[in-house]
Amino acid sequence: MTSIRSILIGSALLAVAPGLIATASADGADMSFFLTSNGPGQGGNLGGLAGADRHCQTLAQAAGASAKIWRAYLSTQATDGQPAVNARDRIGKGPWRNAKGVVIAKDVAELHSGSNNLTKQTALSEKGEVINGRGDTPNRHDVLTGSQADGTAFAPGEDRTCRNWTSATTGAAMVGHSDRIGLRDDEPSKSWNASHPSRGPDGGCSQADLKSTGGDGLLYCFAAN
Repeated sequence: MTSIRSILIGSALLAVAPGLIATASADGADMSFFLTSNGPGQGGNLGGLAGADRHCQTLAQAAGASAKIWRAYLSTQATDGQPAVNARDRIGKGPWRNAKGVVIAKDVAELHSGSNNLTKQTALSEKGEVINGRGDTPNRHDVLTGSQADGTAFAPGEDRTCRNWTSATTGAAMVGHSDRIGLRDDEPSKSWNASHPSRGPDGGCSQADLKSTGGDGLLYCFAAN
């Protein structure tokens, strides 16, 4: 009788185990990367780097990952005597895991190489959800980065950061495609962080501008510790 009872208990545990494992792998405490489920809602005006970081931290806290220091993957351009800031220098050393525990890159070098694991299926939100991409309604694959493909800032001059993330009117922002799909079959269209500048009837930095080309003011957030 004891043997039969043990077998039944063991079978029940095996049946439940996959669900337990799935829950554990989606634990927010283990997450170290996410694509924001929403943007601040003010177009390219994020409140500067500090405001963008706060947005990442707020979403991470709601997902149970507040113990980490979160940074938005954003560059700024040199201006008014202030040096440029490179997105790649703000995000820690890695490795970074999404909300399901999948590693998207083991370090900064891999993140900015062709061997990273950033796709529509892995660039999950802090809630563990897939973000709409090209072909979905609405398309939300344009992610604000202000960065070149290697994660560095653009030179001073032509605005690629909506005035260093303080403008929802003039200027433009470099965006990446979170689903790695664009209008053409070329490298920029497949780039997660440097696909094209934002554009639209208001210039490129309003919320309406960002939405007009397939965006929503979303950000990549990385745990820097």
